[in-house]
Amino acid sequence: MIATLHIKNIGIIEDICIDLNKGLNVLTGETGAGKTLIIDSLQIISGGRFSKEMIRKGETNSFVELCLYEPENENSIEGNIIVSREIQNNGKNMCKINGRMVTVNELKEFMSQFIEIHGQNDNQNLLDNKLHLEYLDGFIGNQITNKKQEYEKLYNRYNEIKQQLKQNFGDDKERQRKLDLLKYQINEIQEANLRKKEEKELEEKRKIMINSEKIVENLNEADNLIGENSIDSISMAIRALEKIENIDEKYEKVSANLKNIYYELQELSRDISSYKEEIYFDEEENNYIEERLDLIYSLKRKYGNTIEEILIYQEEIKNEVDRIENLEEYNNKLKKEQKEIEEKMNLIASEIHKIRKENAIKLSKQINNELEDLEMKNAKINIHVDYIDEEYFKEGKDIITFYITTNIGEDEKELSKIASGGEMSRTMLAIKKVLADSDKMPVLVFDEIDTGISGKAASSVAKKLKAISQNHQVLCISHLPNIAAIADYNYYISKNVKEERTKTQIKLLKENEVIEEIARISSGEVNEITLKYATELRNKKAS
Repeated sequence: MIATLHIKNIGIIEDICIDLNKGLNVLTGETGAGKTLIIDSLQIISGGRFSKEMIRKGETNSFVELCLYEPENENSIEGNIIVSREIQNNGKNMCKINGRMVTVNELKEFMSQFIEIHGQNDNQNLLDNKLHLEYLDGFIGNQITNKKQEYEKLYNRYNEIKQQLKQNFGDDKERQRKLDLLKYQINEIQEANLRKKEEKELEEKRKIMINSEKIVENLNEADNLIGENSIDSISMAIRALEKIENIDEKYEKVSANLKNIYYELQELSRDISSYKEEIYFDEEENNYIEERLDLIYSLKRKYGNTIEEILIYQEEIKNEVDRIENLEEYNNKLKKEQKEIEEKMNLIASEIHKIRKENAIKLSKQINNELEDLEMKNAKINIHVDYIDEEYFKEGKDIITFYITTNIGEDEKELSKIASGGEMSRTMLAIKKVLADSDKMPVLVFDEIDTGISGKAASSVAKKLKAISQNHQVLCISHLPNIAAIADYNYYISKNVKEERTKTQIKLLKENEVIEEIARISSGEVNEITLKYATELRNKKAS
């Protein structure tokens, strides 16, 4: 339950703190005093959307904080929980749960365990088909619980097998597609007949082939410059030096060096002549080199950055093909288990469907009785339980949808098609009344669900809210004296002007103040007659 709610700088609310209690808490007060802002604040602290226009004029931030008290439950949450959300006028959020910072989505998920808000335009839970299933199964209770647990255990194993088969290419079509792809890749690489240093060799040949004309031209020029004349001139110089090499050692040394140059120049001349003979341009060979390099580049784009990497990849996919082909026996065992589980799941799902079908009729009838009390005599709820044969869901094979007919002679429509917010609110109230014992939501907030009703319907709404408050903390903003009279705790919301600024105030009313407030909202003024009427309404609370 909410123990304390603290709101700061939202609309005309400057800074208020509300201590709430178990049972039925009813908030009444002047029009425009800030009652709806309190509901807005609860939506904000529940992770709802926030507009910076809601920040009080002249302030830089808004702040909502509440203290939840939760007895130990199945989630092991116990004791006081402090939740807060601060929003800056630049749009930045700071959300905390017991001092730990969380995201808005984490806050929303956490608070969805504790607070459910229903108002003229806020009955989204009623429109969610997933919650329709929860409503029905909650109504059925223990009769369906064991079967659902048995089904869920099978369902989890079923999904494990599906995932394992997927990883093991257990689906025949997927497996064959994968094998075809891998074998195609192996064949493509094998047909290329790659060699590790081939790319470098081909690129060198290509470079020479492209530059062959330039190479021959310059080799000829070099050969001509060296030529026989240069060699003959050096030979003659050597013979001249030989005639004086005996005179001085230095002449002998020069002669020896010149002989080495002579021999090297002869060798270089032979090499250049040889190189000239090697250079040629063959169109057919050039085309082969270009095609071969294009093939290598194409394979590199697909399978690796180098020929070495391509060959390594080839070995890897060969091993993958062997692995997939050898998985068939293991996959067949999994498929057999999967088929056995499907048979068991189908059997349990059929039993669950039968239970739901039977109880959907009972639940529809009870909700319709509540709707009749709420002056929706022509409205009829019809809960559809549709069995989906070709699919498995976590909760069985059923899709649960609440349908409603609001007027005689009209076709039934899904609950989400209801146009009237008042009808939606009363429908939710009727459902909550029937499911009060099984519904585990601690706090239910009703924002002016009494709009547009009076008389007998008003009394019925009050009784149903009171009944719901036996198992939940209920917060209700109301304009009806019937609801105010039956409350366990009454809060009066007002506004005053101080220093040319309007601000909201809230007060927990004493018993005599409750009587006066019931009198005020019953006719707009407090006098002897309205006080007497208010006292009579209040006295009915005890009965």
